[in-house]
Amino acid sequence: MSLTTSTKFAQPLPLNTTSSRSKEHKLLFDPFRTNSFLGSTHKLRFNSLSKSNQINLHRRSAIVAVSDVVKEKKAKSSTNLLITKEEGLELYEDMVLGRAFEDMCAQMYYRGKMFGFVHLYNGQEAVSTGFIKLLKQEDSVASTYRDHVHSLSKGVSARAVMSELFGKATGCCRGQGGSMHMFSKEHNVLGGFAFIGEGIPVATGAAFSSKYRREVLKEADCDHVTVAFFGDGTCNNGQFFECLNMAALWKLPIVFVVENNLWAIGMSHVRATSDPEIWKKGPAFGMPGVHVDGMDVLKVREVAKEAIGRARRGEGPTLVECETYRFRGHSLADPDELRDPAEKAHYAARDPITALKRYMIDNNLVTEQELKTIEKKIDEVVEDAVEFADESPHPPRSQLLENVFADPKGFGIGPDGRYRCEDPKFTQGTAHV
Repeated sequence: MSLTTSTKFAQPLPLNTTSSRSKEHKLLFDPFRTNSFLGSTHKLRFNSLSKSNQINLHRRSAIVAVSDVVKEKKAKSSTNLLITKEEGLELYEDMVLGRAFEDMCAQMYYRGKMFGFVHLYNGQEAVSTGFIKLLKQEDSVASTYRDHVHSLSKGVSARAVMSELFGKATGCCRGQGGSMHMFSKEHNVLGGFAFIGEGIPVATGAAFSSKYRREVLKEADCDHVTVAFFGDGTCNNGQFFECLNMAALWKLPIVFVVENNLWAIGMSHVRATSDPEIWKKGPAFGMPGVHVDGMDVLKVREVAKEAIGRARRGEGPTLVECETYRFRGHSLADPDELRDPAEKAHYAARDPITALKRYMIDNNLVTEQELKTIEKKIDEVVEDAVEFADESPHPPRSQLLENVFADPKGFGIGPDGRYRCEDPKFTQGTAHV
């Protein structure tokens, strides 16, 4: 695995920072560094800027490669490694957990243990792990319908997530959320959202809350950051643009993470947007825009450090485009017949877990046995989660209208837990309500 990245930062000038510390962290910009977009779509990127337009853009924005940041870090370090052994093992364990958990979900879905649509995260683990493992407990995450692994990375137990998928009372939403609506107040997982783009305004509101608490309520220790995950298909929706504008206007502590897996269900990304390079939309709203190889957890992690650090220091939002790839269909109901087999094989050969494993072994950070120990541990965790979920009780019927109406006891369910409509007197109009 190469330590150099093909990542781009685009940053409008000036930075308009409010923090006195921001000057110490200002990036060094190299105007219009040429880096091809990664993966199978690079040949579809267009260099359509005229010389005059490039000059005008140069006056208000610039680009830097993260490779420069990495090289500077290496020069100051006694080693050429971006991670310690402990960090590497943590990243590997989290990614293996995500993969093993999703593989088990597929088995359970086809065995009839799960219902509805189930969207798996296989192949995209470097994005979730690269960002979320840098967050604090108090930081928030907003997800999409592909939310199982984001929840696991943030600390929600495999038992709680699996039970939710089984629709059991022991799930993180007591069985009422299901696959697309993971939520955990304890871990500040703001939820998965079945409709694309719906999580972005929620995440923006959470970021506003953090800023309000710090600047208005004078909670000096409130430096909480919010990370909003969403896909390439979302980036043509109105909420995306509205929230980029609001976050930049108010300099909110938020990182917008585009998990560009190149396909919006069955629509190729390059057929759906006028400029496929999503990261460029950041500078249009006054924030840095970044493109990074989302199949490499170390590259994602370096970008995440900078973006999260900016947000925590009060320097505002960042838009990060992670080019990644899902190894399965859009959902488990998708036969995945639209994508070119050669494209799928190309990305399968760049498996992020295999790449991290190879990097750590090649650099003598870990041994094969240590990684096998982690894999065995994760297998046991996932098996335990399935057993726990299978044995857990279903939610009681009286729970059906909870979290739906303000006063469920006074609406459709009586004090005895029975539906009021089952009382003959209710339909006769003589029931006591």
